Amino acid sequence: MIISFNSIKGGVGKSTLAVNFAAWLVREGYDVLLVDGDEQETASDFTAWREQTLGNTGYTLVNMTGANLRKQVEQMRSKYDHIVIDTGGRDTTSQRAALSVADVSMIPFAPRSFDLWTINKVIEVIDEIQAIRTEPIIPYAFLSRADIRSADNREVAQALSDFQQITFLTHPICNRKAFSNAAGVGLAVFEVEQPDLKAVSEINALFNHVLHGHNTPATA
Repeated sequence: MIISFNSIKGGVGKSTLAVNFAAWLVREGYDVLLVDGDEQETASDFTAWREQTLGNTGYTLVNMTGANLRKQVEQMRSKYDHIVIDTGGRDTTSQRAALSVADVSMIPFAPRSFDLWTINKVIEVIDEIQAIRTEPIIPYAFLSRADIRSADNREVAQALSDFQQITFLTHPICNRKAFSNAAGVGLAVFEVEQPDLKAVSEINALFNHVLHGHNTPATA
């Protein structure tokens, strides 16, 4: 499976979730390729810290940007069980190339009104990509960096669930320091010595749903 993490707005935790997903798939026993398609190279920086901390990243990292990302990923598809692509937080050639080749698009939204305003642009890009694909991509939207308790969570969740072009997943990722603390040393949130069990539970629920679909029940 090829899973692309996409957003047209920065600061929603996209790269953090992409590298956590790559590490999570490795833990599950899969051979994983992580593609850094973001010019900011956050996934590459994470991987450098990871190699320093663990001595072995567990996955293969490559940097790819631009239109060639599609062709290169297609060529490597058969060599890995799963490919995770991290793209930039804006509408770029790299992001569209990733969407054109991915099986699944993961689209995080922070529960803030100015983040929700981008949904129409996201839908427009998804519609354009679907029109040129032979097989449709599966676009998943979900709350990221959500407040622990907030009416904003419910309001944005309801708004996202109203769009037929995307599937809204009721597996929010809350705004927890555990993610940034772990990422700072190149670790996934479940790999630290004393993991935040709530953060681990959240990513397990989200990632299991993506990998196994309806086999995993949704949570409110």
